Amino acid sequence: MSFHITRVHKAGRQHPLVFRLTSGFRRFQHRWYHPEEPLFQELRNGQNPLALVIACCDSRVDPVLLTDCRPGDLFVVRNVANLVPPYAPDGGRHGVSAALEYAVKHLEVKDIIIMGHACCGGIKALVTGTDESGDDEFIGPWVDVARHALEKADEDMPGACAADRARACELWNVRLSLRNLLSFPWVKSAVEEGRLFLHGWYFDLQSGELLEYDDIRGDFHPLVGRPHLHTGQGGVPAGKHS
Repeated sequence: MSFHITRVHKAGRQHPLVFRLTSGFRRFQHRWYHPEEPLFQELRNGQNPLALVIACCDSRVDPVLLTDCRPGDLFVVRNVANLVPPYAPDGGRHGVSAALEYAVKHLEVKDIIIMGHACCGGIKALVTGTDESGDDEFIGPWVDVARHALEKADEDMPGACAADRARACELWNVRLSLRNLLSFPWVKSAVEEGRLFLHGWYFDLQSGELLEYDDIRGDFHPLVGRPHLHTGQGGVPAGKHS
């Protein structure tokens, strides 16, 4: 088996993307990786993450960046539409279930966070029932895991426009993934014994808010409200460039 790997451009110049990413890696080294840095001395001996986060693989919603965490803080599972399929011990290749089992049984995490988000392409594919290329093989069957979330969204908002259906489905999908977590017997027992806590979050890309699901009220409320933009020279929000 052979692979076509591009390492350098003509005249020995590095591929632009590789240059950008390796520059970022050097900044990571400078910030975190020092011989006497206590954090990495600890991480060399193993991991003890604060929580398992099940998030979407959307490039805009990296949970480590969104929560400003350090290396080793989060055990992260990412997939299209932040789905948790229900418990199915059928001998199949279940990536999410394997990661969940490792986090709960071996790492003994105390918290699991489902992190949904606005403008999710996976949920859009479920809501529209089509793909733009017409040539997808795996996306449709995968996002169908959230079919019940779409049904509940349509019950709540009959006749809604596509955008409103998608947002409602995104929110219901967080609730569905929480419910599916409890279909795993060792998750359910850990929750009932108070050893494990489940959280449903939703990052609103449009408002900048972080919403949390309230199981008692049955709805979402702001966990972190809209950002307060600090303006720089000329009234431009700090950190925003033209």
